[in-house]
Amino acid sequence: MLSTHMPEIRTDSSAALHSSSLEAGWQRQGKLWSNLKELCDVLRIPSAAIHTDEELLFQHVQFKTGQRIHTIGQPFDTLYIVHSGFLKTVLIDEFGNEQVLSFPMKGDLFGVDGIHTKRYASEAVALSNCDLILLPFKKLTALGRAHVEFEHAMYSVMSRELVREQAMVSMLGALSAEARVARFLVNLSERYAEMGYSSKLFNLRMTRHEIGSYLGLTLETVSRTLSAFNEIGLITVDQRSIGIKDAEALKTLRRLPPSSSRAKQVASKKARPAAPQSGEQPDSDWGEFATA
Repeated sequence: MLSTHMPEIRTDSSAALHSSSLEAGWQRQGKLWSNLKELCDVLRIPSAAIHTDEELLFQHVQFKTGQRIHTIGQPFDTLYIVHSGFLKTVLIDEFGNEQVLSFPMKGDLFGVDGIHTKRYASEAVALSNCDLILLPFKKLTALGRAHVEFEHAMYSVMSRELVREQAMVSMLGALSAEARVARFLVNLSERYAEMGYSSKLFNLRMTRHEIGSYLGLTLETVSRTLSAFNEIGLITVDQRSIGIKDAEALKTLRRLPPSSSRAKQVASKKARPAAPQSGEQPDSDWGEFATA
């Protein structure tokens, strides 16, 4: 039985499978292992029906901002669960151009694209310092055979990720550029709420270029759209800090009004100044973010 008081890396076969990840990551003082219940809690799946005769432990590995968790073509052996932090998964073409596929965050599972060919089809990169739980695929399949409930729950998690990707594909084909950015902000707001953070004020961990890659838009379009949202009072911005002022309007937005109409709205607001709410950022803060 593994001990939670052992700080060294395991030398058994499963640990050898993760050697590349462990070399890339960095260990810190603190939590290095999670049991099965804790793993299920992070994934937001039930664990009460799963009973084992031994204490199954899953290793944590930490990565610094900018580090790669796995690369395209790397042999597949592990799924990753985000315990904390933010990442991106990307495809890279022959010219080195990136296409952002997703932004995994707490409770998300990634690495599933390696199951089919036994090699990862995408690259995962940390956008902030991250704490990941390693789920060796061999251990997952063994647990699935022994505990049907756990297997079904993991299928549900994988399906959840697939549904999210399908929703993104549908959005790209059906919505205007402004609506894509609006839905992206709403989605982030809802994800932060799921993690127990504020849905009204949060930091963007990704750049405008990465947002554009994810949404199929140019950096300039993303910046211009965010600036317009700020201008008409749907959001406020202080560098990378986003304040959601009208979530319902963002959810239902189809297209922005013409710039001339927006100018009239802004002029009308200035003619009737209101006292700023507590914590609200002045419009001048936006200029740096929009043109940086």
